[in-house]
Amino acid sequence: MTQLLTPIRNALSRALAPLHAAYASLPAPVRRWTMPALLVFFFVIALLSPSFLNLYWQQILIYVGINIILTASLNLVNGYMGEFSVGHAGFMAVGAYVASIMTVWVFPRWGLREYVPYLFPLALLIGGLAAGLTSLIIAVPSFRTRGDYLAIVTLAWNMIVKSVLENVDAIGGPRGFMGMQKLTSVAWVYVWVVITIFILRNLVYSNFGRGTLSIREDEIAASLVSVDTRKVKITVFVVASFFAGIAGGLFAHIIQFINPRSFSILKSTETLVMVYLGGIGSLGGSILGATIYTVLLELLRPLQVWRWVIGPLLLVFLMIFRPRGIMGMREWRFLIPPEERPEVIDALKERIRKKRGPAVAPAASVGASE
Repeated sequence: MTQLLTPIRNALSRALAPLHAAYASLPAPVRRWTMPALLVFFFVIALLSPSFLNLYWQQILIYVGINIILTASLNLVNGYMGEFSVGHAGFMAVGAYVASIMTVWVFPRWGLREYVPYLFPLALLIGGLAAGLTSLIIAVPSFRTRGDYLAIVTLAWNMIVKSVLENVDAIGGPRGFMGMQKLTSVAWVYVWVVITIFILRNLVYSNFGRGTLSIREDEIAASLVSVDTRKVKITVFVVASFFAGIAGGLFAHIIQFINPRSFSILKSTETLVMVYLGGIGSLGGSILGATIYTVLLELLRPLQVWRWVIGPLLLVFLMIFRPRGIMGMREWRFLIPPEERPEVIDALKERIRKKRGPAVAPAASVGASE
């Protein structure tokens, strides 16, 4: 697998080399505003997409965006923190049902039926908060222990959520919940993808994020250098669950119908495949893995039910041949804050070395004279 991916990466590097050189030649103020300008440009394209894309391609782009949110949020737990959660679909279900209840029942009963499209972001936030709060039910007791207990607990959580939803007739039971307006669009998904990546990037490269990475490397050593490991674990798990709830709300308002079967262990397995396909500990890998897997499943649609066999098999082969994924532990340059980039750190080390040089030299000469 490594021998297969290396030529591909080298070919991509050679193809992108002219663009990278052209970007490096730009003045610093221009480079500083390049990324915001590109984000605005793609947002305008997303707004105008209904005018030049048919519904089929719009829906594929929406699924790609939703999967990017799911994958990046799960990567925060499995990749950056080094734990293993397998129940992400359960939090997605909570967000989907709560956001749907807000837009179908709550807002109309408050006399806000005509304002539901404008209150859609609020419904998504409430769904995300509900998913984050329910994650505390798992996080508080689970992170008292170490090892693989989180995988067992989250697997049980996914089954519990599915069972509860199937047995509550008020929200449709096994028949599902419907009546949502089609509020999810390419533009809304794009906005939430940008927000998700921006928040997670800032979290990963903050002091709190350094504590998260230290837990992955060595939890005992992290606790010895004053990292509150239990607090960090709970916070990271809640943040990941919040964004899973956001993804669930977007998913519910694109298909306009949800049922418990939509959030089974198969959905959690899909998210795991996307995380480990793109690469653990990499937001760029999450974007890449979600895009490749979503498009691949769409290309395999003629195989009907057999295409769902591809996901678990892909996960097995990844764990054997490429356990860190395509971009494991690496990141795209534009997702790294300027002050964290290798060349900046190398320049800082060089300046420190030069400052220390004159102070160390006399001491060495004194030792030599003795």
